[in-house]
This record gives sequence, structure tokens and C-alpha cells, in this order.
Amino acid sequence: MTGDVLARLKDAAGPKGFSEDPLEIAPHVEEWRGTYQGRTPLLLKPAMTEEVSRILAICHETSTPIVPQGGNTGLVGGQIPLGNEVLLSLARLNRVRAVDGPGAHLIAEAGVVLAAVHAAADAVGLMFPLSLASEGSCTIGGNLSTNAGGVNVLRYGMARALVLGLEVVLADGRVLDLLRTLHKDNTGYDLKQLFVGAEGTLGVITAAALKLFPRPAEVVTAFATVRDPAAAVALLTRLQAETGGLIAAYELIARSGLDLVLAHIPDTADPLAAPAPWYVLVEATGGAKFPLKQVVEEALGEAMTDALVGDAVIAESQAQRAALWRLRESLSEAQKKEGASLKHDVSVPVTAIPDFLARAITAVLKIVPDARPVPFGHLGDGNIHFNFSAPKGADGRAFAARRGDVARIVHDIVRDFAGSMSAEHGIGIMKRDELLRYKSATEIDLMRALKHTLDPKNILNPGKILASP
Repeated sequence: MTGDVLARLKDAAGPKGFSEDPLEIAPHVEEWRGTYQGRTPLLLKPAMTEEVSRILAICHETSTPIVPQGGNTGLVGGQIPLGNEVLLSLARLNRVRAVDGPGAHLIAEAGVVLAAVHAAADAVGLMFPLSLASEGSCTIGGNLSTNAGGVNVLRYGMARALVLGLEVVLADGRVLDLLRTLHKDNTGYDLKQLFVGAEGTLGVITAAALKLFPRPAEVVTAFATVRDPAAAVALLTRLQAETGGLIAAYELIARSGLDLVLAHIPDTADPLAAPAPWYVLVEATGGAKFPLKQVVEEALGEAMTDALVGDAVIAESQAQRAALWRLRESLSEAQKKEGASLKHDVSVPVTAIPDFLARAITAVLKIVPDARPVPFGHLGDGNIHFNFSAPKGADGRAFAARRGDVARIVHDIVRDFAGSMSAEHGIGIMKRDELLRYKSATEIDLMRALKHTLDPKNILNPGKILASP
């Protein structure tokens, strides 16, 4: 990468749009969990789509590789420059361009933090349902590029279901304006969906038109014990039937995970009197005229009579609701503080979760006998974060070195259940080589064809999702 190219890129980004300061660059080239440490000769920080367009045109002309980055909250290394590529931060594209309350949508630039989108929707009495533990730092561009999931997928779908339109800068610098707010458009291929979940390998998302929804008049949040995952699945079915499909979030938590939260996260407390092997965090949302709390209370009471539920508590205030959600949302942080861990973001059919957990835990413990299972996640949509913490007193590095062996076992079992080895975190670099094992040759061929068509010089996030052919 010549000095002339770097000078042209700086000029395209503007006087405030770049940095070569190692201290400023450092937090951009390290992943949150510390798994990947990258490097870059130049951090670009454009503030307008036109600047992104000029930057990519130069990169395309000079075959300069570039890595787009949002809030740097990704967990598979997709946002880290690992081959000395130029790093393109979208953080300064941070305007909410428009909010249309009657039309139930807004247009946000890629660098808008998810929490700011929530605030913009709330200001017009609506809501944007995508909700993640990292919503104070993750950005809309990153959310869409990874097709983020979160806790409300059960009711509202993944990130791709929440997009009406996109503005994307292509590899050669052309701006593809798909910022339409239509709910119906059958004029050919739905091009916007090519870029959702593509992790910046096909184009750089610079803005998005997002769907908004009515803000629930009533929110009922409950924390309940169940004897096993099969009981949790049965309880979900019952609650959905009793509420008419108003369950927005349904999270499964093992006692091992709750113990880590109570040990490492200040100001947390067990909401129930006696410990249990498994818990579910349930949230139902509805309108003001529907007796939602009564329905949930009665359903939980009947479930206790039928021995599906051992004990339960329903939040009586916003503070209590926040305390219950903090137990769930602190699981990743607590496991990080506990030490080395092996993590798997997988999905299987909801009804297969009990059998998957039993089989996969047994298989992993055969090769790492003292590993501590810490499974949790979005049972309502089949997405389990199938994690293991290192044995007490174990060498963390030696435990982490087993990742490949354990992942192969887990992902092969996931395949046996017709599941996915990446439910919501993406592929990045971490799962790139495994993708070849679990996707068919035809799927890989089509993915490579798309990549070559949209990025023939392989400059956009090279080496992520797909290895170079």
C-alpha cells in the first residue's frame, strides 16, 4: 500500500475523517473478547455517504483491501482487519435522517447506535424491536451486516425482517439507492437482502429504512423455574396458545449461568427462594384492553399445577423488570470474568432443543470431562448459546486451544438436527473454514459467484465468510 494511495484516501475522507494515531486505532483492531488482534495502517472515518463512495472508488482502482466496521461488537472477527487492510469506521455516519410516525418507519445512517434508534422511535410513540445486550454501542450498519437477532426474534424476526430499504456503496464506489419505505415491491430481485448478513463483503451499508411498531401498552415479564429444557419448550407452547401469540421474548438460562452472574455482576440477586437447574425469562407484550398479566399469571399457575413450572415471579415494576433482564443480559460478561470459555452460537428446531442439549453436552464432556456447561439463549426461536467455561483452576489457554475439537463435535451434532452452526453472530473469520463443511457445494458456488460479481477485485473485507477461491 503506497504512500500515494494512503494520501488519496485521507483526502477523500476529509481533514477529520482519518487517523494514523496508534492510540486511537488500538480499540478498533481488537475484538471485544480479545480473540482477534488486528492491524491497519490507516483508520478512515467518513461522515457522509459521498465520502464513503470516494474512498471505495479509490480502493477499487488501486486494489486496496478495506474492512468496514460498525460498533466493533462482533464476536467472530468479521470487523477486524487481520491482513493490514485499511479500516473503514462508519461511526461518524450517525444521523437519524427522518422519522415518520404515521408511516411507521425511520431512516438511520449506518453509524447510529441501536439505542439511539430506540430513542428516535420512542419519541413518536413507536418502537424498534431489535434488542441486544450491546445496544448501547452496536450500530445499525453492523446490526444489518450481521443480520443481528437478539431477544425479540420470536415476535418480530431477525434484523433482515425489519428492513424496508437500504443505501449501499458498492465495491467500485457506486451508490446503490434502495432507500424505499414500501412494504410491497415485487419489481424483480429484492437486492437489499443481498447485503443484510453479508458482513460487508458485498457492499458497505451507509443508511437503512427501518420498520417501526406500536409501542406495547402492557409488558409482562416473568422469571420461572423449569425442571428441564423439555418442560421449557412445553411451557412456551402453552403460553403462546394462552396469550394468542403475544410472547415477545423467551430465554432459557441454566443454573450454572445464573451462578456466574450472581458471582461476578454487582447488585444482582436470585429472584426466587430456592435454586433450580433451569430457568426461563418470559416477556409478553400487548395492548391496553387485553388482560395480559392475568392471562400470564393464570397460565403460569396452571403450569405449576401440572409440574411444568416449579416457582415463578412476575415483575411488578420497571425496576423489577430491569433486574430480571439484567440477569440474562449479563451472562456473557459474567462468563468472560469467570475466565476462558468455548462458545457456540447455534440454532436447531425449537422442539429439538432438549435432545440437542442432552446429546451435545454428553459428547463435549467425553473429551473435556471437567468443562462446565453454561448454555443459555433464545429458546423461543431455537437459538442456543452453547457455551462451556473452563474447569476450576484449569489452564485457560490450554482449554481455549480445544476450541476446534469441541466446535467440530458440536457443529456436527447441530447438522444432525438440521440446524445452523451460526444463528445470529455471523461467520467472519472464526467460522469461515467450517462453512465449507456445513454448506453444500452448490451453495458455496453461488456465494462465490455473488462475491465475484459485486466485488471482482476482492477488496471488501477479504477473507471473511469465504476464503479466496
